This record gives sequence, C-alpha cells and structure tokens, in this order.
Amino acid sequence: MKACYKNLSEFISKLDAEGELVRIHRTVSPILEITEITDRFSKSSEGGKAILFENVEGSQFPVLTNAFGSKKRIGLALGCSELDDLSGRLEMILNQSPPDSLFEKLNFVPKIISYAKYIPRTKKLANPPCQEVIITGADVDLNTLPVLQCWPEDGGRFITLPVVFTKGLADGKRNTGMYRMQIYDKNTTGMHWHIHKDASHHFAEYKNAGERMEIAVAIGTDPAVTYAATAPLPRNVDEMILAGFIRQSPVIMVKGVTVDIEVPAEAEIVLEGYIDPDETRLEGPFGDHTGYYSLTDEYPVFHVTAITHRKKPVYSATVVGRPPMEDCYLALATERLFLPMLKTIIPEIKDYWMPWEGVFHNIVVVAINKEYPDHAKKIMSALWGMGQMSFSKSIVIVDDERYLRHGEDLIKYLLNNIDLHDDVTISEGILDVLDHSSKRPLFGSKIGIDATRRINGEEPHNTMKKQQTVKKETVLESLHRKDPGFTVPRLLFLETSHPLILINISKSEHKSSLYFIEKLRDEPFFADTILILYDVDINLADDSLVLWKLFNNVDPSRDIIPLKKGVLIDATKKGIPDGHIRPWPDDIVMTREIKERVDKVDIRYE
Repeated sequence: MKACYKNLSEFISKLDAEGELVRIHRTVSPILEITEITDRFSKSSEGGKAILFENVEGSQFPVLTNAFGSKKRIGLALGCSELDDLSGRLEMILNQSPPDSLFEKLNFVPKIISYAKYIPRTKKLANPPCQEVIITGADVDLNTLPVLQCWPEDGGRFITLPVVFTKGLADGKRNTGMYRMQIYDKNTTGMHWHIHKDASHHFAEYKNAGERMEIAVAIGTDPAVTYAATAPLPRNVDEMILAGFIRQSPVIMVKGVTVDIEVPAEAEIVLEGYIDPDETRLEGPFGDHTGYYSLTDEYPVFHVTAITHRKKPVYSATVVGRPPMEDCYLALATERLFLPMLKTIIPEIKDYWMPWEGVFHNIVVVAINKEYPDHAKKIMSALWGMGQMSFSKSIVIVDDERYLRHGEDLIKYLLNNIDLHDDVTISEGILDVLDHSSKRPLFGSKIGIDATRRINGEEPHNTMKKQQTVKKETVLESLHRKDPGFTVPRLLFLETSHPLILINISKSEHKSSLYFIEKLRDEPFFADTILILYDVDINLADDSLVLWKLFNNVDPSRDIIPLKKGVLIDATKKGIPDGHIRPWPDDIVMTREIKERVDKVDIRYE
C-alpha cells in the first residue's frame, strides 16, 4: 500500500471507497454539536468512522473529523496495512552501512537517489490549488470558517488541526508543528505553542531580536503532511521530508501571498500572517487531549493578513478529550514509526508501549535486552533525558515484550514480581505543560519501576506469593471502622503477591486526602497490598477510567505513600487541603442539552 494522496480530497475519496466515511447531510452546529457526534464515533467500536459534515451552520465549508481515528484509517492515511511496516522502511534506511566494494557502491546509488525524492519541492505555479481564492486586508474574516467550539468551558472556538509553518531567524530552516489556535476576532487568533516546542524556539529568536515573525497555517492537508506536523522530530529536521518519506513522493510547496513562507500547494485553506513578539493575550481554557481543560495563560497573538483556499475547500478538524479519541491513533503511529530511531540511540530497547490512558506522556512501558546489573536504571535515565520522552512521568522496564500488548498480563506480572520499595525509583525532571498534578508547572517528580528479572550482581526480589482470602465485605467493614467516608471498594488480582484494592473516599472541607491516608497508614490488615484512593464519584468498575485517573492525578513524590509492607496511592483530585496549591482543571464533560439534542439525530455510530 502506498500513501500517494496529493491532497485531502483524494484521501476522503479513499475513505469513502473503503466504507470508512459517514456523510451527515443535516445541518449541524460547530458549537459543541459536531464534537458530541464525533466523540460518540470515537468512543464506538474500533474508532467508528470518519465523518464529513456537509452542512455546517454559519459557513459554506464542510467539516471533516475523525479521519485518522482507527487502526485501519491511520494505516490508510500513512500507506501501510500495519504501522510496523512503515517503521520497517525507516529502519532499513537507518541501518544502511557505508558501501565498501565497487559493487556495493553501484547498488547504493539508486537508494540514495530514491531517498532524495522525499525532499520537498518549492515551485512557482500559475494558480496553485491552495490559492484559487485569495482574501487579503480588510476582507479577511475568520468567521467564514466553520471553526469548532469543542467543549462547554472552552474559551471560544479553536482551530484544532492546523499545520503551522515557521522559519528560524538565524538559519532560515523550516519547522512544521501543530498548535491549537483560539479565534479572538475576524483577523486574530492565539498561537498555543508550548515552551518546549521548536516553534517556541523560533519565536524566542524573533523576540530577542525585536522582529516581527511571519507564519503560515495550512488547514486540510494530505494525511502525510498532517501527521508529520504532529511528529516529535529532532530540531532542524524538516517535517516535510518525513511527509515525503511517508508519501514516497515530495511535498510540493508554494510561496505565500503575503508572507515569505512556503506552504503545501495542495492544502485546502491557508492562513498567512505574523506575530508581534511583544504582544500576548489570554488564551484558553481548552478541553485538551488529557481529558481535562488546560488552563488559561498568556500566549502570542497571530494577526492574519491573508486567507487563501480552494474554490470548494474542506475544513479539517479534530476533537480531543478523554481517550480513546482520534489523537490516540496519531500517537500510535508515532509510537511505531519512531521505534527504529529510539533503538538507534538506545539499542538495548526491544519495543515499547504508551497506553492511551496515560495520554502519551504519563506512562511508557519499555522492553529491553538486559545485559548487566541495574541496566533498567540506565534506560530510565536515558529516556528521561531524550526529546519528548523526557516528559514521561512513569517508566516501567520489563524483559518480555509480550507484556506490551496484554495489559492485564502485564499488571499481574508486575504485582507478582516487583518489590514495592527496592524496585521503585523516584526522580525529578521536566514535565509536559499539560501535567496538572505536579507541585509546580513544567517540572515535577517521576517514577521508574524496574520489573526485569534479577541477575548476578543484583539483590533478589523480596516477594512471596500467597493465597488471599480477603473478601469485599471484610475490607469494607475494616474501612468503615476507620471512617464512614470510605465507600464500597473493588478488589483486584487477589491471587498475586500484591493485590490491588481500589477505594472511593468522600472528601470534604474537613476530610482531605491526608485525613484518609492517615487512617490507613498503619493498618496491618492491608499488608503487602496496593491501595488506590479515588474520588467518590469515580466508577471503580470502569477499568479505563480508573487507569486514566491513576496516570493523570498522581505526583509520585507526594501521592505514592510507602506503607510497612505495601503502598498507598492517592489518585483523587487535589486542592490546598491536600497540599496542592495550583489550580486543578475540571474533567471535560458535555452538557446535557447537547447530549439530548444529538440523541434525537438518526445516526448509526458504527
């Protein structure tokens, strides 16, 4: 299979032909309604279908969502039946050895030529598709676009799938990234690039020089270009080369109308403009991929000097929120595609897995070829110091890569084999800007778990398997003797060395997490047990929900409390009484009114 789509329309046609597209003809609102419909598709079996909303209130442009939101569609987008096929192609390039003999050199020439075809081409076209319609100056009006307000508490409408092109001031090198853009008025938006991103590095150059920064934004590109904008490439590596590698053909670029920046000639819509380095505006909140609202903050302001588009463009958008959603499949592609690069830098790594509930940066499980004592700790340190892997809050190291695809087996293995004290490392480092549970922004504690087999030079595991005879009623009775704020627990993996007990607690003004923790700290009844505390409204029977809360709500140094023979983990929402002084964001929840409105729409979410 080959990802040879020139533009978004060709990809839409492919989705249609494969039975992967639903066309919705009725008029829908871009305010919340498109989100609710898209979310239902995203949460349905295997990611549902891509959706083309053909009639959107307030705009003449149709809207495409959930285009990448399944294993089949992300494979169609990137031209592979299995994502590992794509990483295999990349691995062959990375493993090329310099040719020795004349015969090898002659054979190497066509390979070099084939690699060169991935490099983007800038052309002077008389009438490029992305500039069939040109709107400049006072005629620019972003309100003509069907920009979504995704969630009820969002600060406004946001462009959610923009391919943002910037250029370094010092070296002139291109960077392509994806940063949400809040619409402020007819010709300005926010530009939400995080401090760790390459575009932010470019912005710092212009700010230090006191110069205006030109920017171009493509909306609705071919799938390889869209994906490449999300990829965590090293600084100064052109994302358009990655797009060409995926497409196996170069991306054709054209110069902007009002800016000296190239954009994909086949894009549906392009916004051109600039940022004044000394101007910021309050941006957010926004219902983010973590499943929480990211909080308001000051970000640069993008002034739009031109809107160009095809005669009949399609507006491409994504909706993010509590996983699983479309971005999970984009992240899966990154996980698979970048494995060969990761192995090139750390060859002991066999494979890795980033569970969706960890929202990409909160948990990674890594399988290694263990060669020497404490090898796992070396891997942790290497990952915590490398690129976007440095955001990882939790790293688990195992020997057997089979556990990476079987979550329940992995949990059983960990509960049977780790020493809750000696196999756990607490560290500190940078965190993703969206992490809300750390004591301060951008930096906090991390946890590493060494679950590899013990070898000569290491202390043996201090674990003993035992038969558990504990029943829910007995646990509940013991908890209620401590405080009636403990509600019905859920007992899991009782046959392991360290069974799990999930407990709802009813917090109040006078009963913080610390209050309940003290009630359990010296309780011998829970020896060798891992206790996890959740807020009273969390459904403990929902496996995905309890994992999501566990991975997102825990600051390891504060919320993982060693007991005499076990561990207590506080996965509740925190406030000042719990020792957390930062604002805690709300969960993303759609309004009842919108849910009821969508309930009346005759749509099959399959």
